[in-house]
Order: sequence, then C-alpha cells, then structure tokens
Amino acid sequence: MALQLTLNNVGKSYNFDWIFRGLSLELSSGQSLAVLGGNGSGKSTFLKMVAGSSYASEGTLDYAFNGKKIDKDDVYSLVSLCAPYQSLFDDFTLAETIAFQAKFKPFVNGLGSKDIIELIELPKAANKALKYYSSGMKQRAKLAMAILADTPLLLLDEPGSNLDKKGVEWFKNLLLPQMQNRLVMVCSNRHDEESGFCQAVLEIEQYKKKG
Repeated sequence: MALQLTLNNVGKSYNFDWIFRGLSLELSSGQSLAVLGGNGSGKSTFLKMVAGSSYASEGTLDYAFNGKKIDKDDVYSLVSLCAPYQSLFDDFTLAETIAFQAKFKPFVNGLGSKDIIELIELPKAANKALKYYSSGMKQRAKLAMAILADTPLLLLDEPGSNLDKKGVEWFKNLLLPQMQNRLVMVCSNRHDEESGFCQAVLEIEQYKKKG
C-alpha cells in the first residue's frame, strides 16, 4: 500500500480568524510526522482536515493511493483515527466494540477480537460494558483499534491522554511495529513523551496568521 498526501498552501479559518495558513507538505507511506503546538494551537483542526472530516478554507489537499487519486469524500476509507473527542458505545462490551469495527475496517495480519483484547491487556474486562471502564482503559481500546486497523493513514491526537507512564510505554510498544509502510501523524503538546519517535516535526503555531 502506497499513500501520497500533498498539502499546497493550506489554511483554515473560523469567524475570519486564521487558525493556520500557508502550510505546504508532501508526505508518503513510511513517514511519520509529529504535529506540535500548545492547547488551542490548531493541531486537532489540522488532523480533522487531513482525515477528511473538515475542509480547508484555502489551498488544497490531494491524496493518491497506489498511484490513483482519491476523492476527498472517500478519504475516510484510508484513515484510522484516535482522538480525545471520539466516543465509544458505552453499552457495548470491548469484544462487541472490536467486532463492530472489524465489519468496516479489518485489522492487520488477520487479527481477531481475542488477539486484540490480549494486546490491550484487558482479558478480564472483555465482556464488561465500556461504561464501566476507566478513562485509561477506554483510551487503550481506542488506541488499539486505530493502530491495529489495516489502513495506510494513521492519525493520533494526544495519544497519551488518560494514560499513566506504564500506559504510554504500552502505547509506544504497540505502535512502533505497526508504522512500517504507513503514513503516521501524531498531534501532541508533550513531544518527548508522545511523539518523539516521529521522523519529522510540524510546528502548527509557526503558521498562525491573521487574515
């Protein structure tokens, strides 16, 4: 799987204020990008735009997969995402949640629910409704389903949210073997802890301009 993503002079504004502007990048499978900035800097806005759930106010984002141009409305099929604003179905169990996702986006290497539950390290809670999970347990579930989805574009927004030190190490140990041949972006305001392994860095605040 080969993905190419090109951003040409991209900007995003709300209520006549520019969140960022003049952003140009060329990225492809096998690369990783840390998107850095403080709270409110526009990191999540940038990630939503790359995911295809928000449109640029100016400039263009172009996607190609295996040499074929991808329409913006079809980008979702290439993406797996984990972000703080994502919600899970609280009445589902972990096993049901994993099985539900697999219907839409299969997991890498033919992994099944049992395999993923073991990787999340929550076998005793597999049949417990998610509404009884701690915030850290839910974050592990969201991260595992995003990282282990068989997609060429992986987007992670503040992946260390609600994780203790041990949980952050678990996250990195899960992610690093799954980065090969994918384009990975990690939004963070804790670079050393959450995204220090990325090959390149994008400082969103450098692109903040007023119209």
